[in-house]
Amino acid sequence: MAERRDRSVAAPVSVAPVISVPPPAGGPTTPRRRPAPRGRSGARKVRRTAGLLIVAALVATGGATVPEPPAPGWASPGLVGGGGWPFAGVPLAPDQGEGASYLPGSSVVRLADGRVRLVPSGGEAPITVDASDPRVDRAVRSDSAWLAQGTVPGGATNDAYRDMATRALLDLRLLTRPNGASLASWYSKWRYCWPRDSAFAVAAFTATGHPAEARRILYFLARAQHDDGMWAARYNADGTAVADGRAPQLDSLGWVLWSTWFYRVRAADHDELPSLWPMVQRAADHLARSLDAEGLPPASSDYWERDHRREQDPRRPTLGVVGPALAGLRAAADLARMRGEGAKATQWRHAAQRLSDAVARQFAPYGYPRSPIPGGLMDTSVTFLAPPFAPADQGVTTAIADAARKQALPNGGVLPGERWSGDPDVAWTPETALFGLNAAASGRRDEALERLDWLSAHRTSLGVLPEKVGVTGRPAGPAPLGWTASLVLLSLSALDRPLPVP
Repeated sequence: MAERRDRSVAAPVSVAPVISVPPPAGGPTTPRRRPAPRGRSGARKVRRTAGLLIVAALVATGGATVPEPPAPGWASPGLVGGGGWPFAGVPLAPDQGEGASYLPGSSVVRLADGRVRLVPSGGEAPITVDASDPRVDRAVRSDSAWLAQGTVPGGATNDAYRDMATRALLDLRLLTRPNGASLASWYSKWRYCWPRDSAFAVAAFTATGHPAEARRILYFLARAQHDDGMWAARYNADGTAVADGRAPQLDSLGWVLWSTWFYRVRAADHDELPSLWPMVQRAADHLARSLDAEGLPPASSDYWERDHRREQDPRRPTLGVVGPALAGLRAAADLARMRGEGAKATQWRHAAQRLSDAVARQFAPYGYPRSPIPGGLMDTSVTFLAPPFAPADQGVTTAIADAARKQALPNGGVLPGERWSGDPDVAWTPETALFGLNAAASGRRDEALERLDWLSAHRTSLGVLPEKVGVTGRPAGPAPLGWTASLVLLSLSALDRPLPVP
C-alpha cells in the first residue's frame, strides 16, 4: 500500500507475478567482469562510498523517495485463514499457489496435492493437514456461517460476481484486526491502517449486513482521533500512529464522516450514534473551521499522498480533498439533524453549501480537473463529486466520462490520473473500481458490469483482488487490497439495491 501511496516521487514498483517463467535452457549467462586496474579501484571505491552516502541521506530525509525492491510476500495469490475468533490470516507462499483453490465459502486453501492449508481456530500460524482432518470442516462451517449472517452481493447477476464478492468479504474480515484496525493489505508497506481505506471498509461491511465489523472499525477510528479532529496519515495494527513524517491528510475527515453516516443510515443502529458523536463533532468542526474566504479547505495531501506543493495549483486543494470534505460535511449535517442537534446541523449545512459553491466557481469551469486551473489534468477523484458520495449532476457525469477516457489503458483498466508519472502501462484496481462504483450507483448498469467483469477477470489464481494489473493482464501488486475489495462490494451492492447518498 505504501507504494500505492507514494505515487508522487517514483514510479510504482511492479511486483513479480505469482507464476514465474524460468529462463530458456541454454540462455545467456552473466558475463564475468574483468578485474579493475589498481589505480581505478580506489576511485571506484570512493564513488561507491559517495553513492551509498547519498542513498542514506535520501532515505533519512525522504524515505519513500527511494523505491524498495519488492519483497517475496507481495506475490502471494491470497491469504490463508480459518474459522474462529480472533480471525487470522497468513499469505500463501507463491510456490504453493499453483493448482491451489479456496474451499467454497471459506478462507481455507486446498493445495494442489489435495492437502489443506488453514489457520486453526484461535491460532495465528498456518498448518497443513489432510482433507479429512476435522479442523477443516469446522473452519469452513465457521467462515460460511459468518457470510450467512449478512448478504453476499452480486449473486443475482452471475456466479463469478458472487465468487468475487465472497472472496472480497472474507479478505476484508481477515484484514480487520480484533481492535478494529482495518489493514490495507498484509505485506510490508501495506500492513497499516489508513483512515481513508478504513472508511470504505465500514461502508462495505455495512452494505453487506455485517455491522459488527463496521462498528469495530468506527470505534478504532474514534479512539485514534486527535483532539483537533484529525487523524494521522496511517496507523500500525496496534493503533499507534506511524511516525514517518507524513502530515495528516484532510480528506480522511470527510471519508470517516461519510462512512459513519452510511453506517447510521443503512444499519439503522441508533444506539451507536451517541458513542460516535464526539468523533463526528470534532471532525466536522475541523472541516467547517478550515474553509477559507473562498469556501475551500486548505491544500493537503489526498489519496495520492503527494505533497500538495507538487500539484498543478499548489495554493488550492485538489479535488481529492474537496470531494470527500463536501461529502463529509453533508453527512455530518444529516447526522446532527437525526440526533436533534439543530445548531450543528445548520452550521455544517452552511459550511457544505459554501464548499459546494466554491466547487462550482473553482472547478466546474475547467471540467472538474484535479487542480482548479485551465488545462488541469483529470483524475479519478472526480467520482467523489457523484453518487454514491453526492447527488447526480450532469456536468460531473460528463467530466467522469472524460476522465475515464483519458486514464484508460489498453489492458482495460485505468491509470490513477491523466499523464500519470508512474508506470504508464500498469492499471490500478481501486481507481478502476471507483469508476465502476459511480456507474453502479448512478444507474449505468452496463458500464458498471464492464468494470466488474474486468476486475473479476484480473484476480489472482486464488480469485483475490490485487492492487495493480500489468501490461500482460497479470496481477502486479499486493493481494488482497482492502480498498479494492470494499469498492467491489459496494458496486455489487449498488446493483442489488440503491446506495444512500448524502
